[in-house]
Order: sequence, then structure tokens, then C-alpha cells
Amino acid sequence: MALELLKERWQGKIYEVIVGATKSEGGSRSHSIKLGGQTTLPLLRQEGVSPNKPQIALEIWDVAPIDWPEELVKNYKDVFSDPLAWAEKCVKTYKAQSLCIRLMGSHPDFGDKKPEAQAKLISSLLKKVSVPLIILGCGDDEKDNAVLSACCEAAKGERCLFGNAVQDNYKTLAAAVMADGHSIIAESPIDINIAKQLNILISDMGLAVEKIVINPTVGALGYGLEYTYSIMERARLSALAGDKMMGLPFICMVGQESWRAKEARASSQEFPYLGPEKDRGIIWEAMTVAALIQAGADLLVMRHPMAVEKVNKYIEELAK
Repeated sequence: MALELLKERWQGKIYEVIVGATKSEGGSRSHSIKLGGQTTLPLLRQEGVSPNKPQIALEIWDVAPIDWPEELVKNYKDVFSDPLAWAEKCVKTYKAQSLCIRLMGSHPDFGDKKPEAQAKLISSLLKKVSVPLIILGCGDDEKDNAVLSACCEAAKGERCLFGNAVQDNYKTLAAAVMADGHSIIAESPIDINIAKQLNILISDMGLAVEKIVINPTVGALGYGLEYTYSIMERARLSALAGDKMMGLPFICMVGQESWRAKEARASSQEFPYLGPEKDRGIIWEAMTVAALIQAGADLLVMRHPMAVEKVNKYIEELAK
């Protein structure tokens, strides 16, 4: 007698969010990326549908980062001073399917660039590359409100993904993305209750839930990854059980967290037992991504092209 696999049936689903508008959709992107759409837990395709595979975005900055380790820097040092050349290298050389630009130069401590200058940069970037864009602020609320609003207008019709909206500073960005046809990243500090409340606040302003992506903030391998995993898992279980305000895709800033880890950046001379530097950071980033994909991550922002290559192979294997 053959045994039948017991399957869980869920009443909820994850909303599908589309980033990037093609020419037929009123934009100029070569393609769009789709996030979410699942009716089951990660990788359990026999219990439901998972129509969209996890997506990778390579991270670039509008100014040269000052704290990236050498093993990461050497991939981009020839283009660090030119964000347009950096973006082009990511697309042409490293085959990036989407880009995440962090406008750190807007920060008062990193150049204090004006909204007009950053809007002009985004306009130029949209002409330089044709992949979908994720556009992040500098983390200073006052500057981000002005800069990201100007960038939303500059990218009108391109259906970009803008962030980060937080509980104490979401209204200006939510209004801007709603006016110009973009989507928003709702960031919460690894807290499922704050994440849900922020999603409610943003949707109450009139932005459709299909335009919201959750940034749960993550920890890297060895630095809170287990807690991150448990929060994402709880959120996904809640969504599939029918909680619509939790049924949104996840974006995870993996590169940022992974390359902060001592193990990823420490000198081999100082810590010989950790192994060669040229492999360590790549492995740290790739392993963090692998775990977060199993937790339900839909869009992963990464930094090292070799780590991206390894993760793409992993995603293709999972797709089989």
C-alpha cells in the first residue's frame, strides 16, 4: 500500500509585487522582476505554488564606500568614483538583473548632496542601464524625505522600489511613491508586530499592499541569523494563515550585514585560523543568503559578484 504525503493547505497567500516597468508598461526597463506570489512555505512546492524564484540585486553607492574590505573593493575599485560606470559594470560584466543604489552621498556626513543632484543622478542611471532599480536613502530622515521624493519624481513611470520607510518616518515617502507609481520598502527592526503595524499605516494612506515590500532587517551568519530566520518564518506562517498585512514579499540587505562580520573581513595574518580572505567573505555572504532563501526571502541585495554567482547556481538547483 503506497503512503500518501500529508499536505498542508493554506488559506492565505503572499501578494505579488512587480519592480520595473517595461516600454509596453510605460517605462524603459528591459524587463521587470516579480516578487512573492507564494501560497505555501518556502520550497514546499508540492503543497502550493511558488511562481517567482528569489531575485538578486547588486548594491552600488553614489559615493565611494570608505569601510568596505579590500576583498570586496577590488571588484569595483576602477569604478568607485563613478556610480554610472559602477552600475554599467554590474550589468555588463557581472550580469546583474537588478541594481540597488544607496544614496549615501545625501547624508550630511558623506557629502550632503542636494535633492536636485540626486534626482539628476537617478535620471542618468535610468538612461545608463535598463534593469529594474531599488533606490535607498542615506538613513537621515530629513534628507531622505527631500531626496527620495525628488528621485521618485525623476523616475516616474519606471516602477522602482524605494526605501526605507520606518515607523517614525513613512508618510512623505509613501505619498511620493503613490504619486509617481513606485513601490515602497517598509523597514522594521526584526519585530513582527512593528512590521505589521507599519504595513497597516502605509496601506491606510492609500498605497496598495501590492506596492509594499517588507525589510525585516536581518543578521548575518553568526550574528543573529537564527533570530532573523525565526521572525521571517513567523511572518510567513501568519501570512499563509490569512493575515493580509503580513502577506508581503521580503527584501533582505544581505551584503551590508555579511561584510560587517569580523569573519568576513578580518586579515588572514591577524586571524590565520579563519582561512584565506579571498574565500571567506564570499562564503559568509552566500551562506547567509542560502539560509534566508529558506526562510522566505524574495529579493536579496548582495555585494560580491562571486557570491551572487554561487547563489544563482543554488537558486537554479532549488528550481529543479
